[in-house]
Amino acid sequence: MKLLGHKTSFAALLLLCLLSCVSAYNYLVVLHTAARSHYHVGSALAKGLAAAGHQVTIVSPFELKKPIPNIKDVLVPSVMEVMKGHIGNLLNKSKEPILTRTIGFYHMGLSITDALLSDPNVVALMQANQTYDAVISEVFLNEAHFGLAEHFKAPLIGLATFGAISWNTDLVGTPSPPSYVPHAMMRFSDRMTLLQRVANLAFLSYDYLFQNFYYLPHQADIYRKYFPNNKQDLYETRKNTALVLLNQHVSLSFPRPYSPNMIEVGGMHINRKRQPLPKDIEEFIEGAKHGVIYFSMGSNLKSKTLPMEKRQALLDTFSQLKQRVLWKFEDTDLPGKPKNVFISDWFPQDDILAHNNVIAFITHGGLLSTTESIYHRKPFVGIPIFGDQFLNMARAEQNGYGVTVNYEELTAPKLLAAIERLIKDPEATKKVQDMSDRYRDQPETPLERAVFWVEHVTRHKGAKYLRSACQDLSFVQYHNLDAILLLYGGIIFVLYCLGLLIRRLWRFLQELFIGRASDKSKSKAKLN
Repeated sequence: MKLLGHKTSFAALLLLCLLSCVSAYNYLVVLHTAARSHYHVGSALAKGLAAAGHQVTIVSPFELKKPIPNIKDVLVPSVMEVMKGHIGNLLNKSKEPILTRTIGFYHMGLSITDALLSDPNVVALMQANQTYDAVISEVFLNEAHFGLAEHFKAPLIGLATFGAISWNTDLVGTPSPPSYVPHAMMRFSDRMTLLQRVANLAFLSYDYLFQNFYYLPHQADIYRKYFPNNKQDLYETRKNTALVLLNQHVSLSFPRPYSPNMIEVGGMHINRKRQPLPKDIEEFIEGAKHGVIYFSMGSNLKSKTLPMEKRQALLDTFSQLKQRVLWKFEDTDLPGKPKNVFISDWFPQDDILAHNNVIAFITHGGLLSTTESIYHRKPFVGIPIFGDQFLNMARAEQNGYGVTVNYEELTAPKLLAAIERLIKDPEATKKVQDMSDRYRDQPETPLERAVFWVEHVTRHKGAKYLRSACQDLSFVQYHNLDAILLLYGGIIFVLYCLGLLIRRLWRFLQELFIGRASDKSKSKAKLN
């Protein structure tokens, strides 16, 4: 009996092992952007998949701080150097006209796309006898990377760390009506005036033409260079994207249409349970009688590189506050630092914002920072510099829990007024709390939803049933321009012909009646 029991236990254990092997998948995650904020989103998904029992290979300029079972790093340090060369000084970039910035943005994308695919570690990965069940690629000016999906004979899943923009919405045919969906680089909300709608349409038209007639053809050249054996070209690969995970949520932005294979997972990087803070930071926060304000300009813009007049404006502002301030400052020394300011080159931002004694956030307005602030119910002052930061702050102001201070106008009086307006207005705190409640009211966490949809697409071999028919239509067909021309042009033609007929008939009748009247006049003249 004991032997039989042991055999039964062994068989059950073997069955469980077989089942776990069957349900475990192997994923390649490409996080090419040399921006920590983008990496945080992608690595959160990778960790979620690994925690679900799957094998994950991450291609990225960054390395995991601590080794995690089931996750393998493939480092591409060359991308970091290329991106730094293009970004340069963000403060100087922010002063450029938006059209110039956009062109520079696309050129940066072409450079980092080529840099990753030419990196020796990626070349070795492509040459290895390796298979993946799906390729998850960040969607950020890197379309040629999508060729890795066909190379490894796997479905393509896009990860949109930037939020909804044509780079990712076009992959699955998500409509973006320009009447109420502003371009991510514009400073508009979904409630646009006539002039704003004109400006939005003009910029979208410019962006569409530049993408389709300059940028994408260059990406197609890179695609053919590194994937000469792929059967699909770049354009077919884009249109056959199985799924796009979108780092956004309707409660944080505004309602807009999505294709069924574009899934909102905004905030999947946020810790749902606050981790203990370092002792010195914890004591600094706990000892603040009037609360703490956290200040960070993100991972790309360094506070130590701010011009002296802007740095002095910040120092003057913070010295007048009764609150304590945590300032992400990337140097050990800050001359003139007030006593109520604590500086460090790194802070556990998510855990700090989760602390009850932190009452407000001063931010650059990045998507991750604003999402974390809303989740943790903290109103914020935004100093937008680049990209979608202006759009994020426009949403915050529209919803009443954010105040914008333009960088060019940053002075101590203006910043101090913005901070005091925010922390003294109970409505701002209430509005951000209400938004946080709406955002938290979901049937599962964003990360759980992301993992489910990745697994779903993998199980169903790309889930082609989700693919919209619009992906097979040309620009003319999609916008129904041919049908509009045929239908309304036909109606106009018929009406024109009818009008012409009526006019000729009228002339004929006029001539007929005039002729008869003339004949009667002649008859009367003869009788007389």
